[in-house]
Amino acid sequence: MPTLGKSRGYKGSRSTDPLHCKFHYRSLVNRKRADVDLAKFKPDPVLILVEVGPRDGLQNEKQLIPTETKVALIDKLTGTGLSVIEATSFVSPKWVPQMGDAQKVMSAIHRKPGTTYPVLTPNIKGLEAAIKSGAEEVAIFGAASESFSQRNINCSVDESIERFGVVAERAREAGLRIRGYVSCVVGCPYEGHVDPEVVARVSHAMLSLGCYEISLGDTIGVGRPKEIQAMLNAVTKRVPTSQLAIHCHDTYGQALANIYAAVEAGVRTVDSSVAGLGGCPYAKGATGNVATEDVVYMLEGNGFSTGVDLFKLAAVGQWISEELGRPTGSRVARALLAKNK
Repeated sequence: MPTLGKSRGYKGSRSTDPLHCKFHYRSLVNRKRADVDLAKFKPDPVLILVEVGPRDGLQNEKQLIPTETKVALIDKLTGTGLSVIEATSFVSPKWVPQMGDAQKVMSAIHRKPGTTYPVLTPNIKGLEAAIKSGAEEVAIFGAASESFSQRNINCSVDESIERFGVVAERAREAGLRIRGYVSCVVGCPYEGHVDPEVVARVSHAMLSLGCYEISLGDTIGVGRPKEIQAMLNAVTKRVPTSQLAIHCHDTYGQALANIYAAVEAGVRTVDSSVAGLGGCPYAKGATGNVATEDVVYMLEGNGFSTGVDLFKLAAVGQWISEELGRPTGSRVARALLAKNK
């Protein structure tokens, strides 16, 4: 694996350095033989993307990634037009060593006005550290599966809600926005099928803690559109659709279909990870998140506005993939980059 401390190709030729390639949006979409004509679409309505690559995408990497690389990733993502970039997690390094430099990351990133950089805070200690780092938004997380909750945060679902109630109260006192995650909303690696009514109950409980939004995660990527729809039908009886987000892993190649099913149901916030980075350390076999590039391509082509520059995003995904020593996990990015060699 290439050394992570240096950016290979960053000062090289345009053919080897994607961030210096001339990605001309207009020239690409207006080519006579172009097989993709994004210009003919008039995006509406707006859909918000929550980029989770720097946190959910990198947390499971076995080789420690230099802080400088993490900071560079966040800064480059900021330049793509993304309005929400989950930066890091204030969790014990004992459990997630990759996130042990959270304070340093938050101190070094260049924050752009209008862009939010939420962080994960599993407990009061993590929350206090996040507050000191200048975080303006935090996330708490629970699960719709008892077994997953026990293995992930060492307590039952009800105990996790009670524990996060203390964190949420302190966050509100500090004037922070709070986002909630619910894991295993379709299936669990230990229990199998998850009852949609349980997902609805946990989602409502987190909303009651003061979360402005609940992100529903298909953590192991086993869901299909009908199952996503059934889950949303149950959840939206207790939580307004406007306060829901969808977070899909692509283990079985269903993430884009599941996201579109959620969007058709009225969900307007989607979590995704640049280059398809990620995987839950507590969910065996759960491969990467859905690639942000692929989500942007799909949504923009179907009439939604994300505000993200797809070609800049593809370049960032290629860069971080090279830093990690592997190809980008985005099919869209591979196609775009191949055209510009």
